Amino acid sequence: MKTVIISNRLPVKIIEENDEYTFIPSEGGLATGLGDVYKSGNSIWIGWPGIEVPEERQEEVTQKLAELNLYPVFLTQNEINLYYEGFSNEVLWPVFHYLVTYAHYEQSYWDCYQSVNEKFAKSAMQVLGRKDKIWIQDYQLLLLPGILREKLPNATIGFFQHIPFPSYEIFRLIPWREELLNGLIGADLIGFHTFDDVRHFISTATRLLPVNSSSNVLNSNERQIVVEAFPMGIDYDKFSSLTATEKVKKEIDYFRTGKEEMKIILSIDRLDYSKGILERLKALELLLQVHPEYIGKIELFMIVVPSRDTVPQYSELRDQIDQFVGNLNARYRSINWIPVNYFYRSFPIEVLSALYASADICLVTPMRDGMNLVSKEYIASRNNNDGVLILSEMAGASKELTDAVIVNPNNLGDIMEAIVTALKMPLDEQQQRMIAMRVIVEKFNVKHWVNNFILRLNEVKDSQKSLLTKHAVNTINEVIAAKYAKTTDRVLFLDYDGTLVDFTGNIDDASPDDELYDLIENLTIDNANKVVIISGRRNETLEQWFGHLKVDLIAEHGAWQKSYGDKWNSLPLLTDQWKQEIKTLLETYTDRTPGSFIEEKSYSLVWHYRKAEEGLGDLRANEIISHMKILAADKGLQLMPGNKVIEFKNMEVNKGKAALNWLYDKKPDFILALGDDHTDEDIFRVLPDDAFTIKVGNNISEAKYYLNDFKEVRKLLWSLVKEEFVERG
Repeated sequence: MKTVIISNRLPVKIIEENDEYTFIPSEGGLATGLGDVYKSGNSIWIGWPGIEVPEERQEEVTQKLAELNLYPVFLTQNEINLYYEGFSNEVLWPVFHYLVTYAHYEQSYWDCYQSVNEKFAKSAMQVLGRKDKIWIQDYQLLLLPGILREKLPNATIGFFQHIPFPSYEIFRLIPWREELLNGLIGADLIGFHTFDDVRHFISTATRLLPVNSSSNVLNSNERQIVVEAFPMGIDYDKFSSLTATEKVKKEIDYFRTGKEEMKIILSIDRLDYSKGILERLKALELLLQVHPEYIGKIELFMIVVPSRDTVPQYSELRDQIDQFVGNLNARYRSINWIPVNYFYRSFPIEVLSALYASADICLVTPMRDGMNLVSKEYIASRNNNDGVLILSEMAGASKELTDAVIVNPNNLGDIMEAIVTALKMPLDEQQQRMIAMRVIVEKFNVKHWVNNFILRLNEVKDSQKSLLTKHAVNTINEVIAAKYAKTTDRVLFLDYDGTLVDFTGNIDDASPDDELYDLIENLTIDNANKVVIISGRRNETLEQWFGHLKVDLIAEHGAWQKSYGDKWNSLPLLTDQWKQEIKTLLETYTDRTPGSFIEEKSYSLVWHYRKAEEGLGDLRANEIISHMKILAADKGLQLMPGNKVIEFKNMEVNKGKAALNWLYDKKPDFILALGDDHTDEDIFRVLPDDAFTIKVGNNISEAKYYLNDFKEVRKLLWSLVKEEFVERG
């Protein structure tokens, strides 16, 4: 069993010189963090090598990479243009960073994104074993979990997204939104940097896909998908110890000489419109205007690492930065002082380390950022526990580093005030804040992030497996069928809505179909079988639907009962005096909740909200429960939340009592009970131990087993009928 990491890029850079390929390890945070995983044991990392490799040399590259536990996915220049530069960076990147005006929804981008995700899957299949753990990284491969799930239904698949996940309102703008989500939920565990991203993902998935959620778990067909926050860390020890090396010490001396009195502000970013670089410069300009006393006393060292500057938005941004820095410096500089030292290039890590160690203030103010590791690298480099971090509330890191000076990156005055606060901050306050943040960055380092994710992935898989043992198909179905074949006095308690038929938006639409009639008739042909349909529906409705069949009926959860060939009886001593008052109260909620309505039965009232707007219905349902619980209890009523319904009914009435009542003085040797909501739990609870109790829907239940939906219920019941024919045949 090995761990297989799949990301867009391999953790090495390929350089071609004199027709020879050489590989240099990459400096990225991900490569560092996952280094231990893919280098140890027989694990492997799959990704694009970073350049187009001609076909005749692909075998050679594959062999060289294999020595490093790496496996390549070869992409053509056209694929890079459309899948990576196109869909990943001109659709997903701007939308996920809330800059929707920059998105270009091109069909050719999408087509290529799909085919490249397929290509990654194909490459992965070459090296994947049946028991391998798969960990897919980031937004370039959103479809991959789903594609691999189809090929390997039982695989363990984790997915981590390193950039923000936008709110539903933003995500729904993408034309291919359902396909992307369906790809993602192929994973067993989906990780984000912050809980905000988790919330956004869950609300988006439950609104756009036929899945439901309970807290941070999505239920989709036969699987539970866990969505969780794993804030990514850095290699703390590496950054902390770098400052003590000779090379870095030299850089620090060189850098600070002549600037002993100067306050240094540091800013490091990749060139990107999500990083708030221009706003930062405008805040500095504002500072020099409003607080001229700082002229000549502070310097901003601004490093912008080149990125995608062939793309119009990026080259435009670069021009704007160049121009702004030029104007600002020209206006304020003196012979021996310059406000902004601007570098448009990347630096070796030793130089960055020296800058981190020397800067009095680190300014990290992105407009949106998944995590932002620069802030953590700065903290790890501050071995004297001094210095001030100014951090945007829009960066994921702000959720952990609460001792930073937190700013809104859109508020220039806010950033300016933060710089002034930082410049004036006394040393003991700096140290108090820095020590607290260093503890967090040291503890939640990149290894911690990796271990946490892998550990959680194993747990999720285990809990899925324990659910599988309760899933009443195959082996369990055989157990039930075997006992069915051996017994001669059987009773089947069947709930109706959500169990024998699917839910519909309209309660009147859910009438039985021909297949269901056929199934029940087949079950009742056998004299050993008693079929009891036990439902919350009104007795008139059940009579209309099933009165002509050889079944017993229990309506309104037990308020009405009827044996085959007999007439309806209601429970003695029931009253409906309470209904008017409760109904008047419920009407006030119905008036405030478009799509909800009240259904009146002889001894109960039901508030339905299946058609109300997603979220609003649940909100109102919770209000009703909290406001009316005590009133209901006073009146001897039970308040029952069900599937998109809340029911008020007499305490004496419940399906459990009704089932026991029906069983009184009977001694069946086979009992099967099927139901899908809160009201059915009463039956599961009271039946004897040898009964087969099955919950429809795989959430927590008193039932011994579960099935996913009404289709699986019918399949199970048909299999019993067929068993019967085999016996009789």
